[in-house]
Amino acid sequence: MRVSKKSTARGWVDPDEAPDLSTPKWREKLAAAPVKRGRPKAAVTKISTTIRLDADILKALKSTGAGWQTRANGILRTRLLSKGKATKRS
Repeated sequence: MRVSKKSTARGWVDPDEAPDLSTPKWREKLAAAPVKRGRPKAAVTKISTTIRLDADILKALKSTGAGWQTRANGILRTRLLSKGKATKRS
């Protein structure tokens, strides 16, 4: 005969019985906890800029679909690398 296992589900906890986080004990714990928000910084970051392009050029770039800004960056990089005015990214 099988023995019935006890439930591991926690019972309801009244949210009003939560610990008081303003006590010194909790303030110390919260102050010591590292806060890491957002995406980690890349080793080589890009710079936000504004550039004015002819309408037909912009339309052609956008017609290639999502990621057109990255492809435009690649086109410029390839052109400048061929002239020796840019460096390869690692």
